Amino acid sequence: MVSRRGDSFADNVVVAHRGAWKMNNLPENSIAALRQAIALGCTGAEFDVWMTADDSLVVNHDAHFNKLAIEQTNYADLLTFKLSNGEKLPTLREYIQAGMRDNSSTRLVCEIKPSTVSKERGKAVAGRAVKLIQELGAQDRVVYITFDYDMILHIHSLVPEVPAQYLNGDKSPEELRAAGIQGADYHFSVFKKHPEWVAQAKENGIVLNAWTVNEVADMDRLLAQGFEYITTNEPELLLERIRIHKNTTR
Repeated sequence: MVSRRGDSFADNVVVAHRGAWKMNNLPENSIAALRQAIALGCTGAEFDVWMTADDSLVVNHDAHFNKLAIEQTNYADLLTFKLSNGEKLPTLREYIQAGMRDNSSTRLVCEIKPSTVSKERGKAVAGRAVKLIQELGAQDRVVYITFDYDMILHIHSLVPEVPAQYLNGDKSPEELRAAGIQGADYHFSVFKKHPEWVAQAKENGIVLNAWTVNEVADMDRLLAQGFEYITTNEPELLLERIRIHKNTTR
């Protein structure tokens, strides 16, 4: 895929889940893990966004950071604690800027976490994230994902030209197409339960992504089914399976 800005994304299916952290024992969602995903040449690096009590957008998977509820804590108080590699908790601005540096191949797969406070706050977080990414000139590099269906519709209404993928696994590809949502980014077990959705997605032009795929058998099956993206904690292993898959299908 080539962006409007001219960047050619890596020709593989590998989305590093929370960055490429596992092999090198890096903190998940750290800038170091993001940079490692870029160094590996993954087509995507996934990360998670919350908003603090004082409206700072930060990158972290869980709703808590060192037992502090992110949505109820000011950013300065979260900075009391470091990540295991000495990094501070990154802001979304810092993370996107790091992801744009010396990177012409890796998408930034931005998961907006549903708010623990209210759905309206969740939409506000999404709106602020979209605005910041636009300001940074990163819109052509980003894919938005979320578990909240109302939020993914909201994001699509704000930036209909930017890819958006739904995570929760309770909408068929036909329903996604009708809503204008580009991708079905579901747990791999959903596609086992609904194998007909694979063909239906292809018929309806819906992008197929599966998470979080860490076992060889699951990787090989999804590669054989022609998934556009596979999200994994084991990007190095998946890259190797791709090489093997290409050699055996020649």
